Amino acid sequence: MSLSTSIHDLKTLILSHHPVIVMETLEEDRANALLREVARDLEKTFFEWSVAQGLIRIPDARGSMGTADPAKLLMHLKGLTVDAIYHLKDFSVHLRDPAVTRHFREVAQKFFRKGSSLVLTGVSIELPAEVEHKAAHYELKLPGRDELADVVRSVASSLRAVRDIRVDLRRQEHEELLRALGGLTLNQARQVISYGILEDGELSAADVENVLERKVQIIRDGGLLEYFPLEDNRFQLGGFARLKAWLERAAVGFSEQARDLNLAPPRGILIVGVQGCGKSLTAKYLAREWKLPLLKLDAGRLFDKYIGESEKNFRKAISLAEAMAPTVLWIDEIEKGLAPAGGDADAGLSRRLFGAFLTWLQEKREQVFVAATANDISMLPPELLRKGRFDEIFFVDLPGPEERDAIFRIHLALRKQDPAGFDLARLVEATDGFSGAEIEQAVIASLYRALHRKTALGTELLLAEIADLIPLSISRREDIETLRETARGRFLSVH
Repeated sequence: MSLSTSIHDLKTLILSHHPVIVMETLEEDRANALLREVARDLEKTFFEWSVAQGLIRIPDARGSMGTADPAKLLMHLKGLTVDAIYHLKDFSVHLRDPAVTRHFREVAQKFFRKGSSLVLTGVSIELPAEVEHKAAHYELKLPGRDELADVVRSVASSLRAVRDIRVDLRRQEHEELLRALGGLTLNQARQVISYGILEDGELSAADVENVLERKVQIIRDGGLLEYFPLEDNRFQLGGFARLKAWLERAAVGFSEQARDLNLAPPRGILIVGVQGCGKSLTAKYLAREWKLPLLKLDAGRLFDKYIGESEKNFRKAISLAEAMAPTVLWIDEIEKGLAPAGGDADAGLSRRLFGAFLTWLQEKREQVFVAATANDISMLPPELLRKGRFDEIFFVDLPGPEERDAIFRIHLALRKQDPAGFDLARLVEATDGFSGAEIEQAVIASLYRALHRKTALGTELLLAEIADLIPLSISRREDIETLRETARGRFLSVH
C-alpha cells in the first residue's frame, strides 16, 4: 500500500468521527510518523502519550504534568477543548482497570461529538467489550514501493555523510532491489540496506541477493510461511498433460496485454485427489514454470490458543504473501486447516478463518496465485467448490501407463540411473494401481537393496521391490473408489 493511500484511509476514519482507532503494529515509529502527517493535513493538534513520558504536544514537545498515570491522563483529556489526534502507545493493557475503562468511555463519547480521535497502537491489542464497539480497526499494511525507496535514499545519504560509499544501481537494478525489499518493515529494510552497504562500501545489484537472504530468514523465523526460492526449484512433473496445457494458457493472464484488456490475473487452482499422486508437486512445478518464488502456508500453524491470535496470524501471512507478489502461495491439505467440517468444537475459529480466506481469495488485488491441495473432498464446504472461487479445480487420479513411464524416468535419472538400461514396459505393467509416491519409494528402496548387495540396480531388483509393496489402491480400495465417484463429472482431470 502506498503512503498516500495510508494517509487517505486514516484521514477518512478521523473525518468520519471515529473517536477510537486501533492500529496493531510492530512499527510504532512508522505509525507515529503517519499520524503526524495526517494531523498536519487535517490541521489538527497532535499529541503522543506513553506511560514513561506522559502526554506530550508535538512538535514543541511540551508535556502535561501528572499525565503518565492512565486515569489522570483521561481526566486531563476530558478538560481539553482542542481539536486533536492523540497517539496512545501500549494503552490497551491499562483498560483492564474498570476505573480507567470508565474514564476512557467518557472521553470517547466526548471526542465523538467534537471530532477528536484516540489512536491506540501496540503489538497485540485487546479491548473490553464496552470499548470495542466504539473502536475502528485500521490495518497498517507493510510499506509500499514509495516508502521503501525513501528508506534506500535516506540510508545511502546518511552513510555517505560518515564514510565514502558508492551507489552503483541502474534503473532496472533499483526496481529489483525495491521488489526484493517488499514484505519487510521499514526498520528491517533499513537494517538490511545498511548492512549491505557497510559490508563492501557500495549499494549495488549484489545487495538484491542479500535482501532476499534476509527475507528468507525473516519468513523462517515467523514460522507461518515456508519459502522456496525460484533458483532452488527444480521439481519435475510426470504426465499431467491437461494441467500443463492449462498453466501455459493461464500464464498470459500476467502479461501486459492482459492488463490492457482489463483482465485480472488468474487467482488460483484447487487440486484434489488420491494421496501421493502429485498434488503438492504440482504447486512446486507451477512456480518453476512461471518463474515465481513459492510460499507454503501451513494452515495448522495459524491456530493459536489465545483468542484472536489465529486471525492475526492469517492476516500476517497473507500480508507477507501480498508484499512478495508476484508469487505462488501453496496451501497444502486445505481441508485440515481453513475448511471447517462443521460444528463449533473450536468456538467457530475454523469458520472465521475460512470466511476470511474466501473474502481475500475473491477480492485480492495483488498477484498472489493460490495453489491449494486437498485429499478429502467430503471435508470441503460447497462455498469453496463453487465456480469463481478458483479459476479451475483439478482431480488427480492414479497415474496411467504413460504417466508411470514418465515417473520412472524422472526418479531413475534423478538418482543417476540411465532409464534406457531398464525394461520400462515391465515396470509400468507391474505398477498398475501405484501412485507416483509409491513408484518413487520403490526406486529408492531398490537402490538401498542394490547398495546393500553391492550390485548395480536392474529391472529384476526393482520388480522384486515392487512385489513387496501394497499400494493404497488395494489397502484403501473403497476410499479411492468413493473419491473417484465424487470427482467424476465435477472436476477437470489433470491427465
